[in-house]
Amino acid sequence: MTREELTGWALANGWQMMAGCPSLTKPSAPKEAIVRLVFKVTVAGLEVKKPAGKWEKIASAGYGDIVLDPETDRPLGLGFEKIPSFSMLMQENKDRQVFAKMK
Repeated sequence: MTREELTGWALANGWQMMAGCPSLTKPSAPKEAIVRLVFKVTVAGLEVKKPAGKWEKIASAGYGDIVLDPETDRPLGLGFEKIPSFSMLMQENKDRQVFAKMK
């Protein structure tokens, strides 16, 4: 996947751009990113914000090594499986966006 494809996937699945990165937010604090995708020239990285406020890299992979899983509709190779509540967090962010559009 390319950077543009990853960004498109993220934005279509509840992520929002914050500080130039596709990000997921806390349900209780929708202005604070807690998971983000970071794009470099040759690699994409997945980072999680620790309670102390520091970002921790969970995984990174070259764009050529990241593929979309047809079963889960998630990119493989970026470590999403390492975040236990990732599916729920992504769904909550997506639901919040849909609800906001309905207002």
